[in-house]
Amino acid sequence: MKNKFKNSEKGFALPLALLLLVVMTIMGATLVTITSGEHKANTDKDTSQQVFYAAESGISVAKKYMVANTSTFNGSQSNLDGNLKFCKASFFPNLRTSNGFHYEKENLNKYISASGAEATRLSKFSFEYFIAYSPDVNGNNSSAKKKSGTNNTLYTIYSCGCNESKDKCSAQSNIIVPLEAVVTLIN
Repeated sequence: MKNKFKNSEKGFALPLALLLLVVMTIMGATLVTITSGEHKANTDKDTSQQVFYAAESGISVAKKYMVANTSTFNGSQSNLDGNLKFCKASFFPNLRTSNGFHYEKENLNKYISASGAEATRLSKFSFEYFIAYSPDVNGNNSSAKKKSGTNNTLYTIYSCGCNESKDKCSAQSNIIVPLEAVVTLIN
């Protein structure tokens, strides 16, 4: 009887080993797919965050420019659409025209000092901004002073960050983050 039992299990190890091999291969392939998807999602999130920081840097640079050049903000605005490469007026719903006083576009590595690989990475991110009068209560860009009787003037800084250098970035093919900040200049 012992001999019959052993003979009925002959060849059982090979199909079991093949079945386990197939199951482990499917699990491994699934793990690799999930891991690569997570890696891509983390890379995309990091890029989007860096583009946001680039737009924020544009606002900081614009504020410094405004403080240094307060006297140049008197008079009429000019249409900046021809000068702007990727920061378009259509990104800002409360902006009725693309008129402004000053625009600038620059790569992050000009304002953030770094060396080596970090400097190369920063050179791939850029910002572009322009400054305009803040919209009045009707949504029109206006140079009207505050109703409180002060001579303070409200300006809005419109800034966009991009995940390419300033020369390569376009509104059609890149990640662009628009930001705006209202600034009061006290006269």
